[in-house]
Amino acid sequence: MMKKLFFQRFSLLAITILLSMAGVADAIGQRNANRNAPLFSQFVYEGNDQVYIDNPLGPDEFYTPILQGCYPDPAIVRRGDDYFMVHSSFAMFPGVPIFHSKDLVNWKQIGHVLDRKSQLKVYDSGISAGIYAPAIKFNPFNETFYMITTQFAGGIGNMVVKTKDPFQGWSDPYKLNFEGIDPSMFFDDDGKAYVVHNDAPDAGKELYSGHRVIKIWDYDLEKDQVIAGTDKIIVDGGVDITKKPIWIEMPHIYKKDGRYFLMCAEGGTGGWHSEVIFVSDSPRGPYVPAPNNPILSQRYLNPNRPNRVEWAGHADLVEGPGGKLYGVFLAIRPNEKNRVNIGRETFILPVDWSGEFPVFENGLVPMQPKLKMPAGVVNKTGTEGYFPNGNFTFTENFTTEKLDYRWIGMRGPREDFISVTRRGLQIRPFETNIKEVRPISSLFKRQMHQRFTASTVLEYTPRSEKDLAGMVCYQSELFNYVFGVTKKGKDFYLVLQRTERGKSTIIASEKIDVKKPIHLQIDADGDNYNFNYSFNGTDYTTLGGTVSGDILSTNVAGGFTGNLIGLYATSVNDAQPE
Repeated sequence: MMKKLFFQRFSLLAITILLSMAGVADAIGQRNANRNAPLFSQFVYEGNDQVYIDNPLGPDEFYTPILQGCYPDPAIVRRGDDYFMVHSSFAMFPGVPIFHSKDLVNWKQIGHVLDRKSQLKVYDSGISAGIYAPAIKFNPFNETFYMITTQFAGGIGNMVVKTKDPFQGWSDPYKLNFEGIDPSMFFDDDGKAYVVHNDAPDAGKELYSGHRVIKIWDYDLEKDQVIAGTDKIIVDGGVDITKKPIWIEMPHIYKKDGRYFLMCAEGGTGGWHSEVIFVSDSPRGPYVPAPNNPILSQRYLNPNRPNRVEWAGHADLVEGPGGKLYGVFLAIRPNEKNRVNIGRETFILPVDWSGEFPVFENGLVPMQPKLKMPAGVVNKTGTEGYFPNGNFTFTENFTTEKLDYRWIGMRGPREDFISVTRRGLQIRPFETNIKEVRPISSLFKRQMHQRFTASTVLEYTPRSEKDLAGMVCYQSELFNYVFGVTKKGKDFYLVLQRTERGKSTIIASEKIDVKKPIHLQIDADGDNYNFNYSFNGTDYTTLGGTVSGDILSTNVAGGFTGNLIGLYATSVNDAQPE
């Protein structure tokens, strides 16, 4: 018996020692992996657009767009004195950025609605798939906020999440049983709930390319599901189907003076984009278009006007401070070559609803970069944690564990590949390349100006030609620039790679010494991009000369996003120096 106990104890001791040794080995392996991980010790983004230099703010003014960069498809809701606004995020992770304000001028990002893998399944989605056109509503009968959207990923489709408090997170998705896109909700005074959305016409009834309809469903608040058999087409084609209107979408229902107003985008999210409105005596129609449609558009204007704003539409209405109505909407500001690199941004205008139908004030004439602030509001943008706009500098020293919400991942959480150390941010390289439709180890921030510089300080010693770390400009997996440090033979190189339609070419490469930190900088002025480097942070050299930002525009790359500036690392690099 004593011998048996001895061997049992010896076996347990041996197993414990082996497990301990394995743990030490794992720790050493992880430490070695981290030792080879690139270290980014600072990031500085500075925007310097001429429009803001030429149009300084007065004490009672604020800028529109209120959110610069790729924050498209805004939707807004008010509860008491609190405003919440959400935006499309496509394959970005986390998804659906959510902002809070007390006055429609000063906005703070409070997080993302979809911040967990159980909510957001975009791990194999192209950048312009994923989350489309969220709507946010508040139901006073159960004191619950709802965010409803379409997720082109994970087999989900149309879905809704909900919360009692947007500051405290949101539920997992409830999958909704209908096709189409751009759903929104409406809660009537009698407590009934409805869902409206864009859909295809009934089978066999499509009259032309871009012919779409708006449908309505009754909604069961207990089951969080549309009620089968209640669907009804309430708009066919658009304002005037004889003119073959395209892409009637993103419907919102508002109730005023006992009548129901259905506001939709029409014309597609491009040069013919607009906002139109209909009226009915019942939420389920029939709806009659207003005689003065569109109520918002920039499509009829002189293309040579200064400070152009285009593609205006996809709007939502909210009562502002003092009872004044406002509308948020998307629009774009093209560069000097009419290209859209920044993406679709969030603008705001006051709305006049003194007549039968609402009209966006100055929404049909050339938009100006400044607006008068609501009475009693003080402009605090860029201070006290409020989101900046105009020209500004954003500095990130990576000294706190909790990064700014403006830093995002692609198809997966940023926490899966980053760690904040005493010396800065480390990125653990994934075995994925930036051209793949999988999660990539790159930390992104949106381009927000036509003229900007973005710079970082990198410490990195690649072990092989498969290792690379540096900066990227990323319009999509098929269109991007990679600017990073890699290895060839016994030497180290800085390379600039251009990828267009998935085909990559090396623009330039330069042998460098990696014993000292290298300063990397992207310097853009409209369509002209320069990828610069320095070893002292003062004297910069351009690698490969000035290159075109064409592939960073939606005009060339397609899709629905703007250029993203990334801090990138990979262990399957294919950018080989020449």
